[in-house]
Amino acid sequence: MSHRTVHSAAFPALGTTATLLTVDPQALVPAERILRAELNAIDHACSRFRPDSELSRINARAGTSTTVSELFAEALDAALRAAELTDGAVDPTVGRAVIGLGYDRTFASLRPQDAVPLPVIRPATGWRALAWDPGTRRLLVPAGTALDLGATAKALAADRAARRITAATGAPVLVNLGGDIATGGAAPAGGWMVGLADDHAGTDPGPVVAVTTGALATSGTGVRSWRRGGRTVHHIVDPATGRSAEPYWRTVTVAADTCADANTASTAAVVLGRAASGWLGRAGLPARLVRLDGGVLRLNGWPPDSAGDPR
Repeated sequence: MSHRTVHSAAFPALGTTATLLTVDPQALVPAERILRAELNAIDHACSRFRPDSELSRINARAGTSTTVSELFAEALDAALRAAELTDGAVDPTVGRAVIGLGYDRTFASLRPQDAVPLPVIRPATGWRALAWDPGTRRLLVPAGTALDLGATAKALAADRAARRITAATGAPVLVNLGGDIATGGAAPAGGWMVGLADDHAGTDPGPVVAVTTGALATSGTGVRSWRRGGRTVHHIVDPATGRSAEPYWRTVTVAADTCADANTASTAAVVLGRAASGWLGRAGLPARLVRLDGGVLRLNGWPPDSAGDPR
């Protein structure tokens, strides 16, 4: 990066760490205020872990039509866009499957080992079964179905926050929500230097990539995993089976114009497994995929690995 000092703020949010970077010291305080407000709003709208969230109320009323807020409508549209782009590999109707796997509370509250056996798990209802009218914001979730917007809502929050911060302050900014990264404004010379963690259990620093515009997202199966009934499970569900996606990639990192699209692609790649390389190749998005054995596959112009200072 350039010699300009990067100013930062970090705090816990949405079950992860929110990190904010800017080169304008005068922008840091108002930028953090905007970011906190955005994350609070998305948490109240889309959290599965808050009984008072809009999502929880909608799931409790499955089988009954309801009018949703503008923010929830935007989050639902992002989730449905992800489902359409991935032909259902990323699907918001996996809520019951995720809960059945034991992810029915925040990850920090999960017990690493739970002797309770896995329930009989069925495929997701499917996003096409939702009755959704964007014009009136009326939504009908079929009875017996639960929505989970976790695959897209956090990335959407990163996009919204970066846009709002830049519009309000005029400052270049990077927002990182646990690997969902969005940028706003002109990046510093050389770009924002972002470190990639190939193995969260390892001690060696990962490669560093320069982000000059757009967004970046990383999905993987190694961090949010636990044991249930003697089996290791993780939070990325294959909608076709209702089970944790079969591990093939350790991590998948994708660059796109928006964090929502980058996260959609990285999550879909984890679900698709071996078939992900062909799918990403057709999508044309730069991507870096790390196999379980540590082998790295780079697609669509992703640069060679380089070390550097991620600050």
